Amino acid sequence: MTVSETLSEFSGLKVMVIDDSKTIRRSAESLLQKAGCEVLTADNGFEALPIISGQHPDIIFIDIMMPRLDGYQTCALVKNNPKYRDIPVVMLSSKDGLFDRAKGRVVGAEQYLTKPFTRDDLLDAIRTHLLDKNKDA
Repeated sequence: MTVSETLSEFSGLKVMVIDDSKTIRRSAESLLQKAGCEVLTADNGFEALPIISGQHPDIIFIDIMMPRLDGYQTCALVKNNPKYRDIPVVMLSSKDGLFDRAKGRVVGAEQYLTKPFTRDDLLDAIRTHLLDKNKDA
């Protein structure tokens, strides 16, 4: 796939990245913008909720370990709201434990990515949850 095909594939998609690490946010933002996505960021779940409400992103990547509202709590709030429950949520964590993955599923996350993630990890998650879903529609 060429760069221009990748750009058009992701063009117009609104992607939210919620992570308390500025490095992770910037890295994900840069990778996603290069792929043509519009990227929204927040450094914790509490800060993210009004952005989700106002911008209605197409997919959300959420770090698990954050101050105020952690990733599980943020995911549960999104998934328990009828207006936002269809937004795919991908949990991000440096831990790769079975318990963490299971807890992510319980709160409604569609996928779990272990940090450090690659550009392909992010884009594959978007393809899986947005682009493949649109083909079925």
